[in-house]
Order: sequence, then structure tokens, then C-alpha cells
Amino acid sequence: MGSISLEHIALSILIWFALYLIVSLSLNIEYGFGGIPNFGRALAVLVGAIAVGAFVNRVIMLVLGINGDIIYASGEVKSLMNELISKDPLIGVALFLLVILLAAALGALTGALFILPSARLSEDYLAITLLAISEVLFMVSYCNPRIIGGYYGVSVPDIFAWAPGEWREPLFALLLIFTATVIYFITDRILSSPYGRLLKAMREDEEVVRACGRDVMWIRIRTVALGSSIAAVAGALYSLYTLNVIATGFGRVEWTFYPFLMVLLGGAGNKKGVVAGTISFVLIKILLMTYKYEIKDLFNLPFETVWLEYIIFGILMLLILLFRPQGLIEEEPIMTEPMKEAWERYSKEKT
Repeated sequence: MGSISLEHIALSILIWFALYLIVSLSLNIEYGFGGIPNFGRALAVLVGAIAVGAFVNRVIMLVLGINGDIIYASGEVKSLMNELISKDPLIGVALFLLVILLAAALGALTGALFILPSARLSEDYLAITLLAISEVLFMVSYCNPRIIGGYYGVSVPDIFAWAPGEWREPLFALLLIFTATVIYFITDRILSSPYGRLLKAMREDEEVVRACGRDVMWIRIRTVALGSSIAAVAGALYSLYTLNVIATGFGRVEWTFYPFLMVLLGGAGNKKGVVAGTISFVLIKILLMTYKYEIKDLFNLPFETVWLEYIIFGILMLLILLFRPQGLIEEEPIMTEPMKEAWERYSKEKT
């Protein structure tokens, strides 16, 4: 395999790691810490894409005076915006910030709105309800061309239109890694606060939380809004990367079940575990995508290679649930600053 192919594989690993890490961190807040089995994670990711394809595109159409159907007008928007960004990179920066802020706000609003009718349900019914809501929005987005072009999709401007073509993917990989790192430290700060301990308390026993005077429904709404806001950012970033928004790119397998697998693989309720689970999953996924035909020939598999990824990850999920439910890295207790100081004093006295 040539060096170019190896470079492409490395960039693919970085890009998918960053995207999936953002989604996994959002799911870890809801499921890992809060015990909320959000099987509608793909909903928030799709909302982030809608923020780009439907809202931002239409705002640009108004500003530039472009009329017509969103499917065809988005192509003109992309062409004109790319020309402007190629002359002034700051326009690309402004567009990126607009997309991130809009996606986060729309994701939080959607998450809070759709958890409202189901926030009082038990875990099993809540998971199925959120999955159903996610599927409904997916079908509406796919079948209604007025939102994001239906099964045709819509085009998206290139925020790196100013850069030479061969630079685009490395630049996007750096941008995604930077964004994922910022989100990691933000979530780490949030989950290390009293709010993080409240989420763990709710996960362990909701009745105890209620007995302490806390409103469990309100905690659930806030938690899903926060998680959906972060996941929507991943959807927006993915749309900017692919330069296209189409509903079929945001299915439940890739954006709900795979993130659950990453969280469980690394260790639910463990931020470092989520990172470990995500990188492990992405490495396996990229290697399967790259060498799937060689694997089929080597083992003489009796099925098409398109099913290999689903079979491997399905088996992996079962093995985790049966033999390693705590994941690669077991959950650690939250260490607050007073606890850290007390532990340091104890260690010094002991030595």
C-alpha cells in the first residue's frame, strides 16, 4: 500500500474519531451519567445537519437575493459562497461559527422539546419512544424535499474554499480534532461539577433524588437538551465536511447504535473510557472498510462484504454486554477539588 493510501487512512481515522467522539461524549452525559437511554441520538445529529442545510442555506439565499427551490438554489449558494470565501477566509470562519452556534441552539431546543412528552417514562419505554421520534423526523426529512431536499439532498458551502484542494482534508481533520478537544474539556468541567454528581445520583436511584427535593423530570430535560446540543454540533460539522446534507447520511445505525457501542466499549460514565472506546471502534471500522475484500477472500466468507461491518460490531456488542459490561476502563468516582486536596494531604502525611 502506497504512502498516499496510508495518509488517507490516517486522515479518515482522525476525522471519524473526532466526529464520533463528540457524539459519544453527548451520549455519555445522557446515558453514562444520567442513565437516560437516548435511542434517538441520530435525531440530534440530523438536527445539526438541518441547521446547515435548511436554515443557514436559506439565510444566505436571503442575503444574496437567491430565489428558487432549495435543492437547486443550494448549488448556487455553494458556488457564490465558495467564491467569496476563496477571496476572504474570514467569511469561512464567520460561517463556521454561525453554523456551530445555530446547530447547538437548535439541538438544545429540539432535545428539550422532544423529551417533554416522554420524560416521565421508565427507561425501557423512554428508549423506544425516543427511537420512534427520531425515526419520524428522519422519514419527514427524507420524504419532504422542502426541508433539506428530500432524497436529493442539498449542497453546503466549503468553509475551506480558500485553501488548495489537497489541504482541505488535513485542515478539516485539525479543525475537527480541535473542536472535539474543546468539547471534551467542557463536558469534563460540567460533569466534574455538582451537576455531574446529581446525574449519577439520578442514574442510581431516582427516588432518592426526589426525596432530596429535586425535580427528576426537569433534570432529564436539561440533560437531554445539553446532550442534543453537543450531538447537533457533530451533525453540523459532518455536513460541512461532506459539503452535502441528505437524510440518508444520518441513519440510526451510524449515529445511534454505533455511539452506544463506543460508550459501552470504553466504559459508560467514564470520560477517558469514552475516548478509548471511540478510538478503538474507529480503528476497527476504518480497517474493515479498507481491507474488507481481503478479509472476505482470506476467510472465504459466504456473504457480501457490505454486511461484514454490521456482523462484527453486532458480535462485539454482545461480547461486551456478556463479558465486560463495565467496558475497557471502569468508572471512577468523581474527584472534586476538596476531595483532591484531602487526598493530597493524606498522601503527604502517609509518606
